[in-house]
Amino acid sequence: MAQFHVFEAPVSGFNFENSTRNVLLENALGEGKSKAPKPVKTGTTIAGVVFKDGVVLGADTRATSSEVVADKMCAKIHYIAPNIYCCGAGTAADTFKTTELLSSNLTIFSLNSERNPRVTMAAHILQDMLFRYRGMIGANLILGGVDFTGNHLYTVGPFGSMDKRPYLAMGSGDLAAMGILEDRFKANMELDEAKALVRDAIHSGIMSDLGSGHNIDLCVITRQGVDYIRPYQESEYKDTRKEKYKYKQGTTPVLTENVVRLELELLHETVQSHSATCRQEVFLNTDEVTRPALSLDRNLLFFIHYSSF
Repeated sequence: MAQFHVFEAPVSGFNFENSTRNVLLENALGEGKSKAPKPVKTGTTIAGVVFKDGVVLGADTRATSSEVVADKMCAKIHYIAPNIYCCGAGTAADTFKTTELLSSNLTIFSLNSERNPRVTMAAHILQDMLFRYRGMIGANLILGGVDFTGNHLYTVGPFGSMDKRPYLAMGSGDLAAMGILEDRFKANMELDEAKALVRDAIHSGIMSDLGSGHNIDLCVITRQGVDYIRPYQESEYKDTRKEKYKYKQGTTPVLTENVVRLELELLHETVQSHSATCRQEVFLNTDEVTRPALSLDRNLLFFIHYSSF
């Protein structure tokens, strides 16, 4: 007689089974030498809103490496097609190369068909590409654009998930940004109102997240064209150095010094004079590699033949 499996109803309250499992795995593998991977933080705050005549995209400009600010003017709104732009959060190299690849594919499509691509086409290409890599490409994207079917805003996650909404936010500051969007969004907004909403959403993410900061960039996409405003709002937290940190010579002691002399053999030397120009060529015993040396005078140029002995 066939046996039927009856699923038990979940018990109410908190469940710590996964935490217990992780501790057991760490202790079982190498007696504590194996540790659970740390969560990866995307950094960045990006957002987008659909308004009456098009789409407004926004992003901050801070790029971080761990706890270090690597770039204060990082461009996170990428060109895809004349009618489509994309905001990227996550690994900078992944977002740049992913959007470049998408832009190349859509450019070839436009050349063959003599028309602008649809936004849904770009979103599905991104979805198929990211899904194949199972999240190994750290690209969290917000895709916005305008085509003959209307105004569209998509989000594509690193695992290939896709969603279409009238307003979106992604990145490590997305919770604060989404709170602003949910509170103030309304259908058929005017352009100025949509720009102010996206600006305030990005600013909220900047104030709530250390991985977001500095300026705010906006990109307005309509049927009439694209207005890429960089920067739309500069950071209000600017300061100047009060002193010049220039140390005197000898402040830092030299502990060790090692000088290696390069022994070269002079084989042939010629000097040619052309009007007021002096040209000197020095040939040294080398392995057939000729390189120009530094120019010591405006009309004096050395060509040196190098070799390893």
